[in-house]
Amino acid sequence: MAGDDDLIKGLALPLMEDFYTIQGEGFHTGKPAYFVRIGGCDVGCSWCDVKESWNAQIWPLTRTDEIISRIKSCHSKTVVVTGGEPLIYNLGYLSSELKRIGFLTYLETSGSHPLTGDWDWICLSPKKYSPPLPEIFQRADEYKVIVQSIGDFDWAEKNLELLRNDCKLFLQPEWSKSDIIMQEIVNYVMKNPKWRISLQSHKYMRIP
Repeated sequence: MAGDDDLIKGLALPLMEDFYTIQGEGFHTGKPAYFVRIGGCDVGCSWCDVKESWNAQIWPLTRTDEIISRIKSCHSKTVVVTGGEPLIYNLGYLSSELKRIGFLTYLETSGSHPLTGDWDWICLSPKKYSPPLPEIFQRADEYKVIVQSIGDFDWAEKNLELLRNDCKLFLQPEWSKSDIIMQEIVNYVMKNPKWRISLQSHKYMRIP
């Protein structure tokens, strides 16, 4: 049985769920990928749509090799590691093993914990109340800000100078407020074309 030492080494992770689906958000929207959702989050966004992921204690500590064994047959050869907040854990073993067997590794994170692992793509989605650590900005390939009110546009702009010049910029409406805020996002992006709009298209498609 996996224990705390395995968790520290990244040889086991509190797995909430893993499944093959279509990426619904951000730069890679529409692409098939295997999702690994790790339980545990200390950011606690009020609008989070996977709040059941927050408490890591309720998710089984699963050996990382077992997770990888289920991924091996994935047709797309792309894995998205998300949460919760996956960087609470040591992701070095998971990512290195996935790359060793020929998979692309994508990470979705708030950046609130130190970066571990070897990643082909990092989506940084910053949160106001637990902002990213400074060192992750230059590693981000994608910067995706969730917008639920007008004030979030200023938050979105706040850290742009810390990002690489080639980082892709996205504004995404918070799902429950999308009818209210969508037109504001459209207007903002038209005035500020460095940004693009991300939608949670998987919800429209009714897939995980």
